[in-house]
Amino acid sequence: MKATKAKVFPSPLTAFPIIFPSLCKILLGFLGCRSKYFKEMDLSGKMVRQVEIKSDGDAFHQIFRYKPHHISTVSPGKIQSVDLHEGDWGSVGSVIFWNYTHDGKEKTAKGIIEAIDEEKKLVRFKTVEGDLMQLYKTFIATVHVDTKLGGNNLVTWTFEYEKLSGNVVDPNSLMDFCIKLTKDIEAHHLK
Repeated sequence: MKATKAKVFPSPLTAFPIIFPSLCKILLGFLGCRSKYFKEMDLSGKMVRQVEIKSDGDAFHQIFRYKPHHISTVSPGKIQSVDLHEGDWGSVGSVIFWNYTHDGKEKTAKGIIEAIDEEKKLVRFKTVEGDLMQLYKTFIATVHVDTKLGGNNLVTWTFEYEKLSGNVVDPNSLMDFCIKLTKDIEAHHLK
């Protein structure tokens, strides 16, 4: 008896590229682009945290708008100095230079006041130089105060950022720093 060769049929998964090579190239190209897109999307982030304060919300807003240089006297362990490099205190477009200690290390940040909304009690700072720029392509910090009549006020910190790489961690410890700074300012105003 003569042995006959069995016919081997490729599985559907291995046959697909053979039968539809053009479609495979298109799908792989699309998936490759989508993969790159999602990796880039992972680099952008937004972080929001709120904290209640018992002190005057208007006074809190005023310190970030007109008197950030006073923060170093309120919380010298966190903020060593705040200097005006261009413009006027409390004006959009002004350039402010911060010397601060974060995670036990002395750091700097040069920021531009990007927006001020007096009605919403909001100040937005865009970082343009300093230690944060070694980790982030863009970094914007917004501080906003909701004032309540006869009650506690709510301070909202918002970070919008784009990391330089996927190895950069989210700025959780910096957010913790801002919440603690908020509490320092509150304690100072309650004295």
